[in-house]
Amino acid sequence: MNPRLSINRSPLVRFNLVATIVFSIVAIVSAVVFDDVFRVVIVVVSLSLFAVGVGAFLLGFFAAVQRSRESQISVSQLFFLTGTVSPRDVKIPMLAALGVQTVVGIAAAIARPSTDGKAGSVLAFGVLVPMLGLGLNGLWASRHGVFEERGAPAGNTSLDPSVDPSDPE
Repeated sequence: MNPRLSINRSPLVRFNLVATIVFSIVAIVSAVVFDDVFRVVIVVVSLSLFAVGVGAFLLGFFAAVQRSRESQISVSQLFFLTGTVSPRDVKIPMLAALGVQTVVGIAAAIARPSTDGKAGSVLAFGVLVPMLGLGLNGLWASRHGVFEERGAPAGNTSLDPSVDPSDPE
């Protein structure tokens, strides 16, 4: 598979964008209406997206560990798509979705700081949703990202540091 997938062919990018839009609509409506039905809906949506994010995070991390035998992978490249790991048509929507998930989750929690007069709000579950963005970033990068290949260190390729590579024996 081509590591430089376009946004139109990457199901992970499309899923991230659709899930972000759904979460944003549910969070905004829940914050405005804030009745019993939408309190349940925001909790279910937030926890579902969080669970998918945790699963994606674990799958992505496992795949990255496997790839790290041949490639040098940093955490920032894996979860924040830094450097040249991904093309712009993947990096921008994925990071924008992560940003929107973060802002909407925090804003919704701040908008309704209490439920039924008690401190704490069910809208605070929305702050868990950015795990989806991080997980999907890691999953995309571990499967399709372009990382620097691991190479043998210059000079001494022996596992024994006492061996001099310039010694002919």
